[in-house]
Amino acid sequence: MGIMSRIRETELYGPVKAYLEEQGYAVKGEVGAADVVARRGSEEPVIVELKTGFSLQLLQQAVARQRVSDTVYVAVPRWKGKTGWRTFKGNVGLCKRLGVGVLSVKLSDASVQAHADPVPFQPRKSKQRKAMLLREFDAREGDPNLGGMTRETIVTAYRQGAVRCAEYLQANGPSRGRDVKASTGVVQATTMMRDNHYGWFEKHAKGVYMLTKAGKEALKTQTSL
Repeated sequence: MGIMSRIRETELYGPVKAYLEEQGYAVKGEVGAADVVARRGSEEPVIVELKTGFSLQLLQQAVARQRVSDTVYVAVPRWKGKTGWRTFKGNVGLCKRLGVGVLSVKLSDASVQAHADPVPFQPRKSKQRKAMLLREFDAREGDPNLGGMTRETIVTAYRQGAVRCAEYLQANGPSRGRDVKASTGVVQATTMMRDNHYGWFEKHAKGVYMLTKAGKEALKTQTSL
């Protein structure tokens, strides 16, 4: 998060306590296993875990406190810079999925900001992304990749189609897009060769495409399956 290591967890306690007291809570530190416990009448107690930065240990502690109360927060120092904000934002998203609230403390003025409350998480599904995922799964032939590969080396259904087009042109020479489509089963063969995403194809005549030197070289290491 870009927070200097000399910050101590105890420096977060005062601002967090004042923040909760302003909301009518009675607050005490180090009660049982919890860093901060706050009570307001007969409401569910609020538990806050203090840390100088996000860590797996902090999340584990917060989840463990959910066995005691449904209202659990983590409190960390305010981020610094754009990189710190991006990291912090990602951690807030993770906490939301765990049902854990997030507080940030700006030590320069002792202000506290709530970024998420501990409520049950209901993820919003993207029908478009799901459809794209399933289309790629269904279109891909075989299982050409090992899980965990780098994105640069992944064989997609699009690349498999391009390889089949290239293989056809290598075997048959310059060909019409419709003939490539009919023989390879690649529905977008003409568009694929025209767009030439990989630099493997070039136009030989109207509606006719041929393989480039780069395409011939690529076929030495590429397979359509």
